[in-house]
Amino acid sequence: MRRLSSFGSAFLGRAMQALLVAIVVGMTSFAMMQALPGDAAYRIAAGRYGYDMMDAASADAVRTELGLNQPVTQQLITWLGSLARFDLGKSAVTGIPVAEELKSLLSHSLLLAGAGVLVSLLIAIPVGILAGLRPGGIFDRITLFMSVLLRAIPAFAIGVLLILVFAVHSKLLPVAGYQGPEYLVLPALTLGLGLAAVSSRIVRDAVRDAMTADWRLFSRTKGLSSQQTLKRHVLRNAALPVVVYVGVQLAYVIEGVVIVETIFAWPGVGHALVHAIFGRDVAMVQGTALVLGLLYVALNLLIDLMCRGIDPRRRVSE
Repeated sequence: MRRLSSFGSAFLGRAMQALLVAIVVGMTSFAMMQALPGDAAYRIAAGRYGYDMMDAASADAVRTELGLNQPVTQQLITWLGSLARFDLGKSAVTGIPVAEELKSLLSHSLLLAGAGVLVSLLIAIPVGILAGLRPGGIFDRITLFMSVLLRAIPAFAIGVLLILVFAVHSKLLPVAGYQGPEYLVLPALTLGLGLAAVSSRIVRDAVRDAMTADWRLFSRTKGLSSQQTLKRHVLRNAALPVVVYVGVQLAYVIEGVVIVETIFAWPGVGHALVHAIFGRDVAMVQGTALVLGLLYVALNLLIDLMCRGIDPRRRVSE
């Protein structure tokens, strides 16, 4: 019962946060779109019919159809009312419901984000453990230099460099788009390297602290070997700060997905968001930003539950 109460409080807290995120993100994205220069009706008409076929009459028709001639406050109230009915509206350019477009886009974004996190963990965990077991050694110093270097390089620069090496010169991998698993390698590697640059140091510090803790020395006095102590105690205690930091890095994942998707023309939420902003598709921008915000809340809830599962002390204290 106590564990269920702990999980219930976590769900309730994140549900309230999700409601607040939905309101703030919706209003902020709406205000930012309204602040953009130019006539939104002309942009939307150009996206529908093309710049060659667009004229003042088509722009006026779009303005009347979408209610862009209404007061700004009325447009915002209308969107909030639709959101309360779980209706994200329709794309101003394509006319397709935003929820339907986001289903396909979100699946591709989650695939890329999951692959990026997996790549980062495959790099960060072994590198961090080896560096933490010998802090201050040669391997630790080399990994520190690489971590600082990778973290200092922007994601778009890493992506361009990988494209030049593996796609343009060696022609081992495709450049952009998505038509098979091989198209996932470069975007996932671009995202994963940036994440692993910091995650490896978090793993290293966690392992170092665990190796010098009093309970680790006590486990050795009980007769446990170094490998048994590492598997049973050190890695589990070191996993908690790593899992917590993965939750902190989710903001970088969401930000990085937008950049990486744009570089590699990945058919995800971030790529669609950039095109929606240029096309002044307000409904698509608001829906996409809302989904990204709620995704961040959901992933943080998952991190909370994982921490409760890893550390029994948190369940007992709560």
